[in-house]
Amino acid sequence: MDIDFTVKEYNLEFIIPAKTSRNVFTKKKHWIVSIYNKRNIEIKGIGEAAPLEFLSPDYNNELSEKITQFLYRLTKGEPFEEIDFTGFPSVKFAIESALIDLKNGGKQVYFNSDYIKGKPIPINGLIWMNDTESMLKEAIKKVESGFKCIKFKVGSLDIDKECKMLESFRNTQQGKNCIIRLDANGAFNHKNAFEILNELSRFNIHSIEQPIKTGQFDIMAKLCSESKIKIALDEELINLTNEKEIEKLFKIIKPHFVVLKPTLLGGLSNSMKWIKLSEKYNSNWWITSALESNIGLNILSQWVGNLKTNTFQGLGTGILYKNNFRKKSNIFNGELYYKG
Repeated sequence: MDIDFTVKEYNLEFIIPAKTSRNVFTKKKHWIVSIYNKRNIEIKGIGEAAPLEFLSPDYNNELSEKITQFLYRLTKGEPFEEIDFTGFPSVKFAIESALIDLKNGGKQVYFNSDYIKGKPIPINGLIWMNDTESMLKEAIKKVESGFKCIKFKVGSLDIDKECKMLESFRNTQQGKNCIIRLDANGAFNHKNAFEILNELSRFNIHSIEQPIKTGQFDIMAKLCSESKIKIALDEELINLTNEKEIEKLFKIIKPHFVVLKPTLLGGLSNSMKWIKLSEKYNSNWWITSALESNIGLNILSQWVGNLKTNTFQGLGTGILYKNNFRKKSNIFNGELYYKG
């Protein structure tokens, strides 16, 4: 392949610190990959590696060098499909996306989907960790702006306070009929998880992501079987690339949902494997961004628009940064629209 490339590192700053039960983000490193044909350097395929600190297996301040090594192998003619990206899921996502863009003419039109043609994608409104009064106000504001599904980050505050906040939200006109998703980021433990989920179930919760830490298959399976709230797996999926390992997860845990983040799972092709296996084992799924910039969000949105799903997706993170790249989407009435 007669190609060349560039890799540029950017630091994006959050408008408001993004807090979960696990950590707080104030800024984030992103690596933008450009691949171009030497005979026409004006046409470039663009991709993004945006690994999450403390979570992504490939997060490293020296990631530029590793990305360069993978791209150099491409320039020497090694097929993308034959390169082993184990341990570097965000890098695979970046290079895979850039190659798709290059093949399509370098216009950042990755998929000619209904989304590109004007069909919006329904998304959930994300409420980051904050004091409960601020979270309640933000949730009401999002419903008033048109969101029909709200996702609360929970687990870092006193559970009684979080329950009171959810109860208050349900008792408002805005929260009365709203779909509520929760994301615990593994905050609970095997001793208190059942009790907490039972308490949270009073508020007609659609689902809760990753209630306990990863690697506890037996406990997670028991939660999926007995909890009054449906369980969605998130962090549990990271580092599982072997199809037999993935099938083992579905067979043992039997999750109600899996939350797919291509940056963490090894790109779009790997995520498609998860979708096919989840459908095989009667689990539902949705796609969530992993704090990518507008570049990565554009890729994900176009891909989701190609999947023919009407489930609420987690693609509303493009408004989080002060110094983001030019946005390719708008949010209106709780839906994501392509703007080109």
